[in-house]
Amino acid sequence: MAGLFEPAAAVPGGAAVALDEIEISILRSLTVQLLELIGPGPGAAGEEQDPLAALMADGPTEPPSDPALARLFPDGYGGPGAERDEETAAAAAEFRRYTENDLRARKREDGLAVVRALDALAPGGGGGAVLTLAPGQSRQWLGTLNDLRLAIGARLELSTDEDSEELYALPDTDPRKPMAMAYLWLGALQESLVQTLMS
Repeated sequence: MAGLFEPAAAVPGGAAVALDEIEISILRSLTVQLLELIGPGPGAAGEEQDPLAALMADGPTEPPSDPALARLFPDGYGGPGAERDEETAAAAAEFRRYTENDLRARKREDGLAVVRALDALAPGGGGGAVLTLAPGQSRQWLGTLNDLRLAIGARLELSTDEDSEELYALPDTDPRKPMAMAYLWLGALQESLVQTLMS
């Protein structure tokens, strides 16, 4: 296993990947930063929230101003860069109002599952460990890997496939290089997990 996901022999339909200590640390750090970006959610300051009230709570109606959050929580109507008339803007606001809280909650849940899985790894003799995911965990990992790439892509101001290809040619002196390397590595992990689950 060369640091990419493969079918897990011990878990039917599962996936496994060997990670060294540095990879575990990077994945955990990036996921924690993603969770901080997404935010704690309503009623997370220690108070118990009535589940019915939470279900009926309205979400925001305006898109986030942070480009990374805007990429994670795009408008449901009208694509990026599309002209927005009043009707489209109203439909997008209404859609966001009823869906964003649930979407944020799911992204938080997926990210927390990734952090817990990484924290549960028992390092092997070389300081690394093999992470084995059940099919349900794989879905959470796919979601979080995708969210990490979207957020990093927004920070790198990537908007086209050509922009992504240019990352391979960044000189080592470019301050974006570490973030670009993380973006490309996460893409390889995500692709290998998708291929493993499809095999």
